[in-house]
Amino acid sequence: MDTDQIKTFLAVVANGSFLQAASRLYVTQSTVSSRIQTLENDLGVSLFIRNRSGAKLTAAGKRLVHHAQSILLTLDQARHDVGLPSRYRASITIGARIALWEVFLPRWVGEMRRSSPDISIRSEIGFEEDLMRRMIEGTMDVALMYTPQHSPGLRIEQLFDETLVLLTTDPDKAWPDQDYIYVDWGPAFHAQHSSHYPELERPAQTVNIGWLGVQIILSNGGSCFVPLRMAEPLLESGRLFQLPQSPQFNIPVYMVYADNSESVVIKQVTNSLRQQAAQEQQKTASQ
Repeated sequence: MDTDQIKTFLAVVANGSFLQAASRLYVTQSTVSSRIQTLENDLGVSLFIRNRSGAKLTAAGKRLVHHAQSILLTLDQARHDVGLPSRYRASITIGARIALWEVFLPRWVGEMRRSSPDISIRSEIGFEEDLMRRMIEGTMDVALMYTPQHSPGLRIEQLFDETLVLLTTDPDKAWPDQDYIYVDWGPAFHAQHSSHYPELERPAQTVNIGWLGVQIILSNGGSCFVPLRMAEPLLESGRLFQLPQSPQFNIPVYMVYADNSESVVIKQVTNSLRQQAAQEQQKTASQ
């Protein structure tokens, strides 16, 4: 069993097919098939059930996922740790949706640096698909997102509820209008939005991140839903306004990390994120 086989196995798991895994790894599909077959021969088991829709894990394959993630994560951490200056005892990689890097995670990074200056932190931005792929492949330690996908070997924990508010450049203008921008905050937001505005036609403008919606309405006028902590500085500066009597929607934020992880550092990181989330909820409740 070598690292290329492990990476290929996890790539197939993350993408659900040999073809997509080959595209991700920049190799041919026959190379992926050969690596998986060699791995299956070495282990003496079948890892995937192949069909027209892709590749599905067998029971043995599901058992291998956690071990494969642990091997790659250990190797990745070894590369980081070996190259770290002696003043650092460990390194971690954390990734999240861009909206969660607005105030919440930067505050957490600052707190981690104060409480644990001997831990090196790599911070990344990504969408759910890439964050989950990195977690499955074992190249990321912790990820925060809105719509995680369940995968063997990973634990998904609801961290806190994100409060979304409707901001506008003109609070006196009748709403909704043609300048409203629908931000795709995921299925939970879509359900609440559709329930509250059942007669609302499909908006002319749609974006996939709140930051982009804010930039567009600041340049052209309009309105969109964004997290409360993102809204606060814009409201305080008078650049945007909260639409009078508009609803607030709550969507869950999830933390994803390796199940049954024995790493002391990962436990410290996840506990610290829970504490930061509790403070975030308390602050939101008091407003």
